[in-house]
Amino acid sequence: MGLQPLGDRVVVEVEEQRERVEGGIVLPETASEKPTEGKVIAVGPGARKDDGSRIPMPLAVGDVVLFGKWSGNDVEDGGRELKILGVSDILAVRE
Repeated sequence: MGLQPLGDRVVVEVEEQRERVEGGIVLPETASEKPTEGKVIAVGPGARKDDGSRIPMPLAVGDVVLFGKWSGNDVEDGGRELKILGVSDILAVRE
């Protein structure tokens, strides 16, 4: 991967979300407004405080996170669908 996020940003590989209803019908991702899930593949160094020191990143490579469907910036790298998100765009970390 050729992307290194800056500041308090992360690069997330988006996992395709499909929902199957009782009758076996698969709903495309555009039919639902659920948060999107992805895996963190790169982490920036963290935001800077006024005194120049860094705020530690609360996320690490490998974390599975939930974020809003329209959050961040879409990027494609080697055929993979990626998003660059700020830490504030992350809704939750899946444990």
